Amino acid sequence: MTEFLKKESAGGIILMAAALLAIVLANSPAYGMYQGFLQLPVAVQIGSFSIAKPLLLWINDGLMAVFFFLVGLELKRELLAGELADPRNVLLPAVGAVGGMAAPALVYLWINQGDPSAQSGWAIPAATDIAFALGILSLLGSRVPVALKVFLTSLAIFDDLGAIVIIALFYTSKLSMLALVVAAICIALLTLLNKKGVMTKSPYMLVGLIMWVALLKSGVHATLAGVILALFIPIKGQMVNDEGIRRDVSPLRELEHDLHHVVAFFVLPVFAFANAGLNLTGVTIEQALHGVPLGIAAGLFVGKQVGIFALCALTIKLGLARLPNGMDWRSLYATAVLCGVGFTMSLFIGSLAFEQTGVDRLFDERLGIIAGSLVSGVMGYLLLKWWLPKQPTEHSSSSH
Repeated sequence: MTEFLKKESAGGIILMAAALLAIVLANSPAYGMYQGFLQLPVAVQIGSFSIAKPLLLWINDGLMAVFFFLVGLELKRELLAGELADPRNVLLPAVGAVGGMAAPALVYLWINQGDPSAQSGWAIPAATDIAFALGILSLLGSRVPVALKVFLTSLAIFDDLGAIVIIALFYTSKLSMLALVVAAICIALLTLLNKKGVMTKSPYMLVGLIMWVALLKSGVHATLAGVILALFIPIKGQMVNDEGIRRDVSPLRELEHDLHHVVAFFVLPVFAFANAGLNLTGVTIEQALHGVPLGIAAGLFVGKQVGIFALCALTIKLGLARLPNGMDWRSLYATAVLCGVGFTMSLFIGSLAFEQTGVDRLFDERLGIIAGSLVSGVMGYLLLKWWLPKQPTEHSSSSH
């Protein structure tokens, strides 16, 4: 079991199991209990101030803020001291991410051009699920080149960054200026803590919690508090211990290490369990081929692979970047197909997309996300299985 938990793929496999369990429950006699559990009212009150939401929204607004915090930490580390600190490693996955967000959105909008109420879902197929994708890659073991995993992970990081920008710009409701002022004060305090070289994590966490509450009340999505907080966590510094000895510390790396298992084995599986429950009872062909599920599925499966592969190929042909070591054109294309697995972030954006339209598209969006992700995952896996070398190469490693 310890060996299993150490594998980077374990989180993706548990995520798949949680999603499958939700679908089984949603299509069983326990469906009413499943829905009742998610709608369970949960309230926190201090004096006259209160936050009262159903359990589902605590998961989507609260737990997912922890996920976005980890994404922010990983993004900062990669840009300052990781693979993305080298400009030569940045361009290809960044360009791929742009193509992988733009093309699915265009495919979705083209399919739904005659339905104004459906068009707010354009960003749903623009996301890639790194946990699922790495989980699928792990099934191929040591045959997968390290460079392919680095490329996929880097692309997904830029993809997450794009999703964060989309949520901030397009999926905000009516804004509360008082709450935004409180959030701005929190950002000023975080800046001060960072500039003063504070290495203790608790002050950052306290200010981050207040900022999360402020954004929750502001109309800007509360999960963005996680990303903002991560940007102010110091990546390195020094602390004096009880014996008066200075030692090097990295609050960012410590938090990233502590949160990785929490997010992989709790936060994302709980989110998947709460959001993937798709009741297929009485589903008709007309429903399945409606513009929303069809646009999402086509965006994920067709838009992703076309957008990523086309822009990456153009960048390489123009001499601006080169294929990573151990990858060829076929493995690049197969990886682009695999990026059509958009599960977690697509479900998250889907939970926001139709809030302001008053139209219930919950079934439509879940059907499209699950169908598009499933086809992309299976096809990406099969192509990589056929095209990757049968034996590990010098660019492959079983330890990654």
